[in-house]
Amino acid sequence: MSEKRQPNVTVFNSALETGVRSLVILVANFPDALDLQRLVDFDYLVIHSGDVNGPVSLHPPLPMREGELLVRRKIIESGITLMMSRGLVTRITDAEGIAYQASDYAKPFVDSMATPYMLSLIDNANWVVETFGNMNTIELHNLISSFFDKWTTHFHPSQSLGGGGTR
Repeated sequence: MSEKRQPNVTVFNSALETGVRSLVILVANFPDALDLQRLVDFDYLVIHSGDVNGPVSLHPPLPMREGELLVRRKIIESGITLMMSRGLVTRITDAEGIAYQASDYAKPFVDSMATPYMLSLIDNANWVVETFGNMNTIELHNLISSFFDKWTTHFHPSQSLGGGGTR
């Protein structure tokens, strides 16, 4: 009996993919919670860890990847919602805002996945939390902004600094 595939079903850049990655990051950061922006930043660093002299990046270094952060926030938010619906993530609200924390069920769930990609994901998440976990929000923002500055100048044609160029 052959397995029937559903058309237009993708895991890449889905709530499931980003939810599992966020869950792994939250487990690495446990017991501390992360707000959505820090989770987005950590997700980016986990995937592109080679850009910051870390372990091998999980995804290839595509040019113009600064656009990833623009769409990543909404997808990660959907992934977190999916993980919360399964009891793996807890939303915490306080005077500082909303943050997310791995639940007691999260680590056993993450530990049950042992594919080479998951093991690399776990290693990268642990490295990101250890390396950038104590960095304040402004420092982290400046670090990530510096990537965009490098990529923009690296992948865009240079423009004349003299105020006028030839056509």
